[in-house]
Amino acid sequence: MDLVLVSRRGLITIVFDAPSSMEYRIPGEMRGKRRLDNLSKNYGTCIEGKLLYVKHKLLRMIMNSSMKEHWDEIYAALDADELTWYEEIPEPSIKLLSKCHINTDESILDVGAGSSTFVDYLVNQGFKNIIATDLSEIALNKLKERLDEEKASLVRWIVDDITQPVHIQNLRDIAVWHDRAVLHFLLEEEQQQQYLSTLQKVIGKGGYVIIAAFSLEGAKKCSGLNIKNYDQNMLAKFLGEDFSLLEYFDYKHYMPSGEPRPYIYTLFQKN
Repeated sequence: MDLVLVSRRGLITIVFDAPSSMEYRIPGEMRGKRRLDNLSKNYGTCIEGKLLYVKHKLLRMIMNSSMKEHWDEIYAALDADELTWYEEIPEPSIKLLSKCHINTDESILDVGAGSSTFVDYLVNQGFKNIIATDLSEIALNKLKERLDEEKASLVRWIVDDITQPVHIQNLRDIAVWHDRAVLHFLLEEEQQQQYLSTLQKVIGKGGYVIIAAFSLEGAKKCSGLNIKNYDQNMLAKFLGEDFSLLEYFDYKHYMPSGEPRPYIYTLFQKN
């Protein structure tokens, strides 16, 4: 397997030349040659623009690092209300949360919280066990600043990658798992299965799962990234027989530009 390093204005792009049957064909990019050279010392040898030997772990590290940089750049550049997915009031999530029979002291995990206003809503409603997690520390810091120090202290903040969780996987007895537009970014089977494995591990018996994703009629990309479109049946099949579909509905989110984004919102309960 050859990997050609193409450098342009400080951007290193890794171009894969591999058979179509190869399990992992992961194009990635990393900023800064020093970083790539440091990785190559541990996982391969970089000679004349070719990485002669690469382990799968390096491929995954490159992809995850690139994804983190992607979201950090977006959240650093834009205010929350400039983001295409911004909601002043997260009405569809609130609607499904109201169907969950939980007390305010039970745990709610917001996966991919970013700078979402859902966390603001939970704090203002008096929920006492809120966990906000995201790949981007910049996003979470902006959310903390918006809440102010007192309210932010009521939330447990976790910077983690749902496809390679370090901290999230140690949680237990989560009453509500809330994911608005994280799952649909996971295109690799391994990423999806890690997401599912983590969800199954941390959600308590009788716990609820709220998942929102771009619907089959929705956009095929978001923030420059390809996504996987879903409907309620696909999400039910993904979660499996341990979860029952309680409610679902189509919803059109309107971006700041006024352009609609069709979503599917679903509510499941662990059997």
